[in-house]
Amino acid sequence: MTGPIKIETTREVADALAQGRPVVALESTIITHGMPWPGNRDMALEVEAVIRAEGAVPATIAVIDGRLHAGLDEAAITKLAQAKDVMKLSRADFAFAIAEGRTGATTVAATMMAAHLAGIQVFATGGIGGVHRGAELSFDISADLEELARTPVIVVSAGAKAILDIPKTLEALETRGVPVVAFGQDEMPAFWSRKSGLTAPLRLDDAASIARFEATRQSLGSHGGMLIANPVPETDEIPAGEINQHIDAALAAAKAQGIEGKAVTPFLLGEILTLTGGASLKTNIALVLNNARLAARIAMALTAGPK
Repeated sequence: MTGPIKIETTREVADALAQGRPVVALESTIITHGMPWPGNRDMALEVEAVIRAEGAVPATIAVIDGRLHAGLDEAAITKLAQAKDVMKLSRADFAFAIAEGRTGATTVAATMMAAHLAGIQVFATGGIGGVHRGAELSFDISADLEELARTPVIVVSAGAKAILDIPKTLEALETRGVPVVAFGQDEMPAFWSRKSGLTAPLRLDDAASIARFEATRQSLGSHGGMLIANPVPETDEIPAGEINQHIDAALAAAKAQGIEGKAVTPFLLGEILTLTGGASLKTNIALVLNNARLAARIAMALTAGPK
């Protein structure tokens, strides 16, 4: 394969990009690795509906039979939600899946890559990857951090996943020059919880301010991404003290069973789902919807231009 990679889009996404209308990228690992059928399909369609309700166009990213898609119709989402043996794609194996005709769901890093290739400026996810606890021994650090440093896409998340070492993740982002902006509060959120005990590097309170900040970064020649840390709604959060007990138990189980590498995050999320009696999944869905709503508003503000 030579030349630029071909990106397949739905008509809805293609028209929006051609007309300069707001588009929001969405990852696909949350569909294939985040929750079981049929809740995964229902969640994916609901997230897309939230984005449309705000006036933007959703573009779910995935590699299907070796073809890169930026935008999936309902039938394709349904098929992906039921698919087996789907690869979990980051920067290292993104091209491999395309070259070998495989089907793969995109993580934060791969979704950022694809979004930038497609000309999409904003991406909504649940939580980013980062520095894993014990990384000083395992060197387990997500490629999401390097992608945020190099790829100019605004990533709206509920912060780093709470199973990670959040202080070290913030340090790693600072080292890489990635702006980390808490939305509407001074404290960094911690995925399932609104508070982490850590002061956010930056704070902004509306989508127009985020768009203005991004426009200024571009005028200065900045080329990396930006992380927006959007706290889960208060009515949906699991308080930090409660969820941290479950995280500690899940980490102990992972260590006892020798879980390593890419298997760590899905294992921990599954353990926490069991330990919380399903509450963590409800909170996860709520925060994804909340992030999608904000991402759509940021995309709208970017297309409207600075004010």
